[in-house]
Amino acid sequence: MIKEVLDNNFNEEISSSDAPVVVDFWAPWCGPCKMLGPVIEELSNEYEGKVKFLKVNVDNNPVVSQMYRVSSIPTVMVFKNGSTADTMVGFRPKNALKELIDKHI
Repeated sequence: MIKEVLDNNFNEEISSSDAPVVVDFWAPWCGPCKMLGPVIEELSNEYEGKVKFLKVNVDNNPVVSQMYRVSSIPTVMVFKNGSTADTMVGFRPKNALKELIDKHI
């Protein structure tokens, strides 16, 4: 399951998790984001119970997007213990995202 988060609850969501947190920074008008969405959905099902998945709409949440210097979307960030552990910018195939996530489990 992927949870949509906002500027006002983002920090709480990433800092309250013992598991790694994968955050998909996206926007509804972004073509590559639309391609990545189903891939993130599949991964959230495969890693259920091991990894927390969040989505941030950059248009509606400029504070978080600026704080993490998200200038291109889609951007996928992995957080561990509340801090950024890894970042991947642009559309990537599922296996590349799995490699990114597996490094932090």
